[in-house]
Amino acid sequence: MTEISVESIKQLRELTGAGIMECKRVLAEAQGDAARAMELLKARGLARAEEKASRIASQGLIEAYIHAGGRIGALVEVNCETDFVARTDAFRELAHNIALQVAAMNPRYLSPEDVPSADRVDPREACLLSQPFIKSPDVTIQDLIKQHIGVLGENVVIRRFARFELGT
Repeated sequence: MTEISVESIKQLRELTGAGIMECKRVLAEAQGDAARAMELLKARGLARAEEKASRIASQGLIEAYIHAGGRIGALVEVNCETDFVARTDAFRELAHNIALQVAAMNPRYLSPEDVPSADRVDPREACLLSQPFIKSPDVTIQDLIKQHIGVLGENVVIRRFARFELGT
């Protein structure tokens, strides 16, 4: 068995936000390969997200983002299961990034299921959950939420959002 250094566990934890013991387990399973350990954590996080999807998320916060110049603003309500998680930096950062996404990309709907059948729009553009994340285009907003569910250990849901722009 490969010896796992404290430094490698610390680095993986800083990169992913996963717990110390979880980092140690995946590094041992990946025989010290950090890239493989990241893949394992991602897969486990997505599996956890599926398990937690049925849980009720009634806590959370409302995040506001006002773009420089004050001409565009966004409000989002992001919910989780407990107020303890809602107060964490990771949850607050997620809510901020979603508000930033709404301001930048102007989605019309939350998910493809919300699009009226008569409205012929591309879900990747019109639906918030289907849009590529502006800070990392290879990840959708839905994937970003699933990653945070794995890290936070609770269900996370975007309940609603609004975007405001002067003159429209």
